[in-house]
Amino acid sequence: MKSVQAHQSSSDKKLTYYTVGNINEFIVRIGRVVHLRGKEIAVFRSEEGDVFALENKSPHPKGGPLAEGIVSGRYLYEPLHDWKIDMADGLVQAPDTGSVQTFRVRVTDGGEVQIGMTPSFRE
Repeated sequence: MKSVQAHQSSSDKKLTYYTVGNINEFIVRIGRVVHLRGKEIAVFRSEEGDVFALENKSPHPKGGPLAEGIVSGRYLYEPLHDWKIDMADGLVQAPDTGSVQTFRVRVTDGGEVQIGMTPSFRE
């Protein structure tokens, strides 16, 4: 099983993973919106084969969707305000500041893309 995204902590063992599709359904460098437990999540597949999941909500004060952004490596360029966001940790890159919620992602040997959430995650 291939795990992606940089988050590794003891709390990972407490996650429940939800299948959101097959890896072949996620086009490289194109965002796809999935709905999971009341959250709208933008899922991206990089050219390197990594899969990232972020809340589909721009950290910019005026907001906007992230799924329509441009992917370059592990970075997402927010579509309305051109903020550069590290998809691995959700941090907005300088000179801008802010962050977006990220979710753990894993891809099973069978190609299922799964997003991890804590059982206590509230909708």
